[in-house]
Amino acid sequence: MNDKPGGVDIPWLLPDSVEELLPPAAAELEALRQTVLQRCTRWGYALIMPPAIEYLESLLSGAAHDLDLQTFKLTDQLSGRMMGVRADITPQAARIDAHQLRQDGPVRLCYTGTVLRTRPDEPAGSRNPLQMGAELYGHAGVESDIEVISLMAEVLYASGIEDLHLDLGHVGIFRALARDAGLEADGEAQLWDALQRKATADIQVLMASLQIDPVHRDRLSALATLSGGVETIDQARQVLSAAPASVMQALDALSAIAEALQRWLPDLNLHFDLGELRGYRYHTGVVFAAYTPGESLELARGGRYDDIGAVFGRARPATGFSTDLKALLKATGQARASQSSIDGAIGAPWNTSEALGAAIRAHRKAGEAVVWLLPGHEHEAAAMGCDRRLVEDDAGQWRVEPL
Repeated sequence: MNDKPGGVDIPWLLPDSVEELLPPAAAELEALRQTVLQRCTRWGYALIMPPAIEYLESLLSGAAHDLDLQTFKLTDQLSGRMMGVRADITPQAARIDAHQLRQDGPVRLCYTGTVLRTRPDEPAGSRNPLQMGAELYGHAGVESDIEVISLMAEVLYASGIEDLHLDLGHVGIFRALARDAGLEADGEAQLWDALQRKATADIQVLMASLQIDPVHRDRLSALATLSGGVETIDQARQVLSAAPASVMQALDALSAIAEALQRWLPDLNLHFDLGELRGYRYHTGVVFAAYTPGESLELARGGRYDDIGAVFGRARPATGFSTDLKALLKATGQARASQSSIDGAIGAPWNTSEALGAAIRAHRKAGEAVVWLLPGHEHEAAAMGCDRRLVEDDAGQWRVEPL
């Protein structure tokens, strides 16, 4: 976007991929925010509100280093230290669990807040999404993964999504196979990139150049084709039967998740892709993303990211998910009622009458929106969202009449 046509600044233009919400979309988004947080509260997740800026080393600690390019940086004028504007709230939640709460048992946290990114994740994405997420710390079993996925599904269903598809994978499978094949970090990164592109020919050429023996080559290349329904897990067990024990453990975890979700959420469409390694450098186990037909971008994503709290003094198992509520609102394509909306409001004439003031307070207390019709603007009541008005009768009482 050229914001200086003819060399003249246009101060009202927003930066590329940065947007604002106007009425009624802002009220709809707030209603959605309250709805999803209410769902999390009912599941026992406590709300946290981390700051928008922190010292850079905290925001980018440990597994969060991948956020470096996405983080806007500035100098703190008080301390002289480098600070960052958060690009993801998940590392902040991990810091709060590890350093502030310091509980021994499972801790469930949820949050919403605007994050700012130097570039959008996707070409059609936003640089200032309203991130919402939930994190479960202190439990390493597959049960916590099932809980988080189920909560994510409830949040998406509550937002108005009806046809929900879940894509599941496990980064531990690729990691174990790469380690067993003796891959160095650089070769592992190159192979990861080729797997994400499903570039079968490139995968074969790369493994040949890395001098991977045929046995390990067959196992690694199989990941690009191991995708489909629940039957994919059994196929993987056959193809990877001689793989390290940790691979079988990962497949067992996926199987347990599938069984629980099929029982609890029978309308949820499950798809498995063992070559899909989203968040590979960040996650340590199960990874997942939710989609709906007609939307090219994922609605939500998540997975297991154990030991992220190690840099804060406590290595805790962790799993969670996050979503962009603005993108979610757009995907649902439906208007939402909100208490802050003035649709169907009552218009009140500007009058210092004590009786009128009492009537207005009573209607507002009852949940009605009442808008003052300021002098000279009485004829604009409909444009202000009013469909009724307060009228004084002969007895000095104020009653509501159709506009």
